[in-house]
Amino acid sequence: QVQLVESGGGLVQAGGSLRLSCVASGRTFSRYAMGWFRQTPGKEREFVAAISKSAGTTYYADSVKGRFTISRDNAKNTVYLQMNSLKPEDTAVYYCAATSSTAQAMAVMTPPHWGQGTQVTVSS
Repeated sequence: QVQLVESGGGLVQAGGSLRLSCVASGRTFSRYAMGWFRQTPGKEREFVAAISKSAGTTYYADSVKGRFTISRDNAKNTVYLQMNSLKPEDTAVYYCAATSSTAQAMAVMTPPHWGQGTQVTVSS
């Protein structure tokens, strides 16, 4: 079992940047592919980005490609989401997720482990 705690959300103007962090409990962080999802009221949770267990491969939703960067530090049990050139449509609750499957699978299958979420609000 892995527990995830996100931080770094907040209010930012359009064009600005934020970095989200997600710290995982336990000693087996490197056994999990990690990802970020987001959700706005009335909509389904959507995939944002994923990173493989070794950090060798990353995947992004088309809507964030070129603006967001996912990374991880296995020594710190932490995954990051660097968000640049933010747009009002990026406003959402952002969730960290983990799966013992692959990062590629995370984009199409619901991962089993979730954090509590952190709010990101981008003003126009």
